[in-house]
Amino acid sequence: MGHGHSHRADHSAPEFEVGRTPRVALLSALAAVGVATLVGLLLLWPDGTQADELQGSLAFAGEGVTFPEAVVQDVEPECSDPAQPDPAAECGRIHATVDEGPDRGTDVVVDVPPQVSGSGLGEGDRIELVQHPDLSVDEGRFTYFGTDRSAPLWTLLIAFVVVVLAVARFRGLMALLGLGFASVVVFVFALPALLTGGPGIAVALVAATAIMYVVLYTTHGFSIRTSTALAGTLAGLGITAAVGWWAVRSTHLSGISGEEGGVLTTYAPDVSFQGLLTAAVIIAGLGILNDVTITQSSAVWELRAASPTMSRTEIFTSGMRIGRDHIASTIYTIVFAYAGTALALMLVLQLYDRPILDLLGTEEISQEIVRSLVSSIGLVLAVPLTTAIAALTVPGGHD
Repeated sequence: MGHGHSHRADHSAPEFEVGRTPRVALLSALAAVGVATLVGLLLLWPDGTQADELQGSLAFAGEGVTFPEAVVQDVEPECSDPAQPDPAAECGRIHATVDEGPDRGTDVVVDVPPQVSGSGLGEGDRIELVQHPDLSVDEGRFTYFGTDRSAPLWTLLIAFVVVVLAVARFRGLMALLGLGFASVVVFVFALPALLTGGPGIAVALVAATAIMYVVLYTTHGFSIRTSTALAGTLAGLGITAAVGWWAVRSTHLSGISGEEGGVLTTYAPDVSFQGLLTAAVIIAGLGILNDVTITQSSAVWELRAASPTMSRTEIFTSGMRIGRDHIASTIYTIVFAYAGTALALMLVLQLYDRPILDLLGTEEISQEIVRSLVSSIGLVLAVPLTTAIAALTVPGGHD
């Protein structure tokens, strides 16, 4: 980056000299944030002993209970009245053969919920059982736990990787590597730090910043163009964090909802739930924010290459026209993504005999609203910020 030219990984980007002053200012600011991120990682790094004590401390089942897999032999149809099944009727059960452990080869019959009977399971599929050590087979030693979906999930993952590599090639490979790095940061640093009571906003900002430095440069190459996108992304993250902090506290959200909140309250009392909610908002918007800032930076670079005489003001104005179209589409993406994850909850709301507007203040609904609106605000403001940074970085025409 030091020579001041812009390069894409595929060498197709327009090349022109970037002025020394904007280049030094931009890279100095990013270097300072990078150093602050490293310091943050050191200061916020979780206590390994405490994290190890918490991780795996909650028993999933009673002592001696195991979860062997079994091969399905036959699936009986759903019972006509699941609430009052007829013991003589052959319905609502799965016939299977235990496929591992000391009871391998044992034929078992287990009751299953109606939705499992109607899920399409058939002969040869695999299920996971719960084995109760103190009971005999006749007494119900085995019960249904879940369906083994590992094979189709692995197939889907492999298909995803193949499609990404086939279409995006080297850029896709680098994106996958960046995704792997992001996973390491989340599971090695962010989750243990939050679990041991680390400040949610600070942990999320440090983790998100570290991820963005690696992901953007590995995926899009080391260039001033990528650096402007990174600067816009960091600005958007800062705005998202600030607005998220205010929104969570002004709405008095506890951050505790659902069964997982109760479990964390009991077994990980040091977790700051309001901080956790704000951290979730910050991390959830990373991907879409990255997409928008890269697009805006690239748009400004292409505009400068196409019209070397345009002033920085004209470049900014033209870039914002592109950005407004992108904003419209990405806001739909954010809102519908959250709506999709909360679809079951919205269906439940349809059943209640109260107006939906009266239910918007519930903890569950308010959390989704805050996530959507805060992410959208950070996203929208990142567009003009990134466009302005890029317009000030590229060479000016006539001002």
